[in-house]
Amino acid sequence: MTGRLAGGLWPVAVLGAILVVVACTRDEMPRASDGRALFLEYCSVCHGESARGDGEMARAMSTPPKDLTLIALRHGDSFPRAKVLSMIDGYARSDLDGPSMPEFGELLKGDLVPLDTGDGVMTPTPRKMVALLEYLESIQATR
Repeated sequence: MTGRLAGGLWPVAVLGAILVVVACTRDEMPRASDGRALFLEYCSVCHGESARGDGEMARAMSTPPKDLTLIALRHGDSFPRAKVLSMIDGYARSDLDGPSMPEFGELLKGDLVPLDTGDGVMTPTPRKMVALLEYLESIQATR
């Protein structure tokens, strides 16, 4: 048997192991429904349950929160995954004046999952941030 594995069956065994790992990884990836729960917990007070910028705190804010269902439309019908992640974690907002969206980077840390933000590179990203990103991408309006 060892001779058969070493000779011709080992590629099949390796391929089978790879497929098992890939199947498990896909099942464990965050879904939009996971992100909706996070959105309702952390974002809806300002952006509203519908993500249209009509949350409880919206009227009290000097700069109203954005309608998050229009992100893709504002970017030429393309959802800018890397930019949205940067807004969530606070990286892209470090130069804004006055009170603005809280930085959730620290809050959303945890186990990491591979994410392609559009550049073809799988980047380890906190699971909760990926879930929130998946949810936001799933609610985008179309023309």
